[in-house]
Amino acid sequence: MAGVSQAPPPIPPPTEPTIDVLVADDDPVVRFGLAMMLRGAADLRVVAEAGDGAEAIELAAHHRPHVVLMDIRMPGTDGITATETIRARTPATQVVVLTTFDADAHVLRALRAGAAGFLVKDTPPDELVVAIRHAAQGRPVLSPDVTRRLIDRVAGADQDTRRDAARRKLDSLAGRERAVAIEIGAGRSNAEIAARHHIGLATVKTHVSAIFTKLDLTNRVQVALLVHDAALDAQR
Repeated sequence: MAGVSQAPPPIPPPTEPTIDVLVADDDPVVRFGLAMMLRGAADLRVVAEAGDGAEAIELAAHHRPHVVLMDIRMPGTDGITATETIRARTPATQVVVLTTFDADAHVLRALRAGAAGFLVKDTPPDELVVAIRHAAQGRPVLSPDVTRRLIDRVAGADQDTRRDAARRKLDSLAGRERAVAIEIGAGRSNAEIAARHHIGLATVKTHVSAIFTKLDLTNRVQVALLVHDAALDAQR
C-alpha cells in the first residue's frame, strides 16, 4: 500500500557460531604461533593463553572455552593433570592435547584423563582448525586406528590385566549398551550405529549417555580405549 513503509528484513544469524579456544603451552613462541594460526579462522576466537597447567585450569574455569589446546609437558602442573581437572570441573570444555610425538604413553594417559584427542605440534594450520571444530562438536580428534596403535605401543606387561578389567566394566552394561559401546570402539557415529542395529537415533543417544554414566566416562574416546583394552571388535 502506498505511503506505508515496510520493516527491513531481519538480519540473519551468523552462519557459524564462535568457538572459544584456550591455548596452553609453556613456550611463549609456540603459544604465539598457535594463537596467530587460530585467529585466521573466522569462527575461532582465542580467549586466553596459559603458560602452565595450573594457569590453564584457572583460565578454563574463568573463560569456560569450548576447546583447550593443551601441551602435555609443562613445568609444575603438567598437561595431563590439567586435562583431568578441567574435564572434571567444566565437562563441556573439550581438551585436545599437543605433543611432539605421534605415539607416546603420555598421550594415552591424557586420552584416558578425558582429552578428546591429540595433535602433533607441526600439524598444518588448516588441519588444526578442522580438529578444533570437531572437538567443539564432541567428535574425537583421532581415528580408531591411531588409538589402537597407541595402545599396542605402550601395552607392556599389564595387557592381560587391563583386558580383564576392561571386560568386567563392559560386562556391567546392558546387552544393547554393550553393543553400542563396541560400535563406538570401531569409530562409528550415532547415525551409523542406529542403521546397523535398526534402532532410532534417539535410542542410540540414550544408550551412549547410559554408557558414560555407568562407566564413569566423559567422551567417546575413553569408551573406544576401554573397548580396545578389552580386545573386542564390532562385527563388520
